[in-house]
Amino acid sequence: MSNLPSEPEFEQAYKELASTIESSSLFKKNPEYRTALAVVSVPERVIQFRVVWEDDQGKVQINRGYRVQFNSALGPYKGGLRFHPTVNLSILKFLGFEQIFKNALTGLNIGGGKGGADFDPKGKSDNEIRRFCVSFMRELSKHIGADTDVPAGDIGVTGREIGYLFGAYRAQRNLWEGVLTGKGGSWGGSLIRPEATGYGVIYYVDHMISYASGGKESFKGKRVAISGSGNVAQYAALKAIELGATILSLSDSKGALISADGKGFSPADIALIAQVKVERKQLTEITSQDAFKGKFKYIPGARPWIHVGQVDVALPCATQNEVSGEEAEALIKAGAKFIAEGSNMGCSQAAIDAFEGHRKGNQAQGVWYGPGKAANCGGVAVSGLEMAQNSQRISWTAEEVDNKLKDIMEACFKNGLETAKEYCEPAEGELPSLVAGSNIAGFKKVAAAMHDQGDWW
Repeated sequence: MSNLPSEPEFEQAYKELASTIESSSLFKKNPEYRTALAVVSVPERVIQFRVVWEDDQGKVQINRGYRVQFNSALGPYKGGLRFHPTVNLSILKFLGFEQIFKNALTGLNIGGGKGGADFDPKGKSDNEIRRFCVSFMRELSKHIGADTDVPAGDIGVTGREIGYLFGAYRAQRNLWEGVLTGKGGSWGGSLIRPEATGYGVIYYVDHMISYASGGKESFKGKRVAISGSGNVAQYAALKAIELGATILSLSDSKGALISADGKGFSPADIALIAQVKVERKQLTEITSQDAFKGKFKYIPGARPWIHVGQVDVALPCATQNEVSGEEAEALIKAGAKFIAEGSNMGCSQAAIDAFEGHRKGNQAQGVWYGPGKAANCGGVAVSGLEMAQNSQRISWTAEEVDNKLKDIMEACFKNGLETAKEYCEPAEGELPSLVAGSNIAGFKKVAAAMHDQGDWW
């Protein structure tokens, strides 16, 4: 890693995986896996290209487009497209690297990749977004396909953008295939896909709560802090409410919306927030509405973690590094016992160290952290199920997809749990490290496939 240009986000993701593997017994039992780690940390292919498009004033605009095709040992590259001004190669490499092992943990035959552009959809007209997507796909279409690389949405890429991108691919390649996931329901999309990441996080944490309590507890009565207000946060909140929890917070890039009366958000509140997001407005624009007066307080420039008061569960669902070490300590002092990432690498390394440091001790008192590559794999899992439906030219019911999602999240949790017990040997009464177990389980599966295919020996 030392001879590479500075890529802080990617280096953080690599070190987090490598350090947990190093501290386990994996390399002692299988020293040859050191070679596999060196190989898997280098992308198979990195594609960079310019995107030239015309705005509504007729002016030429230029953006940078990327696709990092990281690993295809288990199947076609699979991972989202992100349209945001902060997009750069380091962020996409970190996301693609995480995606390899997240996809492995789903049990589906999909590899890992990520892509996007430094284009900002906010403030753009639909026609500007459509023109950008057509230009972006003009280059990307040369490198993707249903059996090669299947992108999906991510930050800044909603169903609208997926529609424009799919239409451009179909026109440019004269080919209808399941090349993108997150498609519309009437043209190849899967039911439960918008809900999948948020639902999956809750299903995963429900297993954490049940295991730690010996089956005596669930989400019922739990106080839950959530960051973000997009699809992941909304559906995580709705599913948690359905299971009996109280939602204390949501947030956006400008600040945090906190329950002022302690009663939390209702499904109706979340529906209003969802409409605001569809209209591409900020949460500040709804605090004056009658439905929100007295119930919530908006704190500009803040994240929820130090403002929510007593809390049992914390779910970062916005973006990377959104929980600092200081905020992690504040959550622990506020009573948080379960932390799981709905976003990718939502916790900084300092935060992870804080949570892992409090894992030690009696299970009933410990703090348990669920990493994003496991806790939020529900989204890509249902994307994989969408690929399967496209290949068969069929559509499953919402109940069928939801049941498959539940099974995948349970298997993912148990895989990380049992692998941690095998390679990290938790002390008597200590909660196994889900971050170490998930890292090792995902890494071993990918490394074994690469070995069988001659990628390392």
